Amino acid sequence: MAYIAPMSAPNSFEDISDNLTFLDDWEDRYKYLIELGGMLDPLPASQRTEANKVHGCVSNVWLVSRTVQEDGKVKMEFEGDSDAMIVKGLVAVLIAYYSGRDAQWIARTDAVEMFDRLGLREHLTSQRSNGLKAMVERIRREAEACQQG
Repeated sequence: MAYIAPMSAPNSFEDISDNLTFLDDWEDRYKYLIELGGMLDPLPASQRTEANKVHGCVSNVWLVSRTVQEDGKVKMEFEGDSDAMIVKGLVAVLIAYYSGRDAQWIARTDAVEMFDRLGLREHLTSQRSNGLKAMVERIRREAEACQQG
């Protein structure tokens, strides 16, 4: 199926998942990831700090988290950015997957498995795959820390 650029940002991870499932060709999936990354608001320079940088990525990647108390649970929201287009798309997928979830769920949920189910990791370079793992580990560590206090 040929790639058709989305008219607007996907509303949810489910939308992203459905769209990726619809795209058979890996080149179309790359284009979609780049489009998703382009929909992320860039992080301001003040948030592109060493503390927000994800180590283990060849590209520059920054992740920012904040917590919100909702329904007696601690929920987390994420923002992110990268200087590499495809990696920025991976960041967008992770943000859609994890944002708005409670910290306990985030800490125990490995998004790498979700990327495998969607067939997104099979064509990533080993460096990008390692960077993806580093991003997931960072998010999960922050969720664990959030639960501890």
